[in-house]
Amino acid sequence: MPYTPIVATLGYVLSPDRSEVLMIHRNARPDDLHLGKYNGLGGKMEPGEDIAVCMRREIREEAGIECESMQLRGTLNWPGFGKHGEDWLGFIFVIDRYSGTPQTANHEGTLEWVARTRLLELPMWEGDRHFLPLVFDADPRPFHGVMPYRDGRMQSWSYTRL
Repeated sequence: MPYTPIVATLGYVLSPDRSEVLMIHRNARPDDLHLGKYNGLGGKMEPGEDIAVCMRREIREEAGIECESMQLRGTLNWPGFGKHGEDWLGFIFVIDRYSGTPQTANHEGTLEWVARTRLLELPMWEGDRHFLPLVFDADPRPFHGVMPYRDGRMQSWSYTRL
């Protein structure tokens, strides 16, 4: 059977001094699979988009800012991650320059600047604690990870860098 994941982006917007990250606290919708957790910004790719256009659109929609510079930091395959066991394939970006002023909230929750040194203290998906250090490390090579989920729980984690 062919593998047909939901393709999505996940972006981490850095403050101008690179010391903080714009995170969303998913606290707006009671039916949200991510309710109560912090996450980067992003979402599903639409037909006719390439992955960079998707990331820019999602940042515009969720934070009200325009990406001026961003780097692909990695890809993540999340088999079984969706609410009904759907597979997801994510492209992970760091946005290191933007224009505009980020909004303070959107339909999914509150946007908050969080010190990079405090990211892992936030309530988040268990798996995020494994890949976030790779997003912000000094290694210029993108990572490519696999993180299967079952019943909302991470089962394993592995990655390679080329």
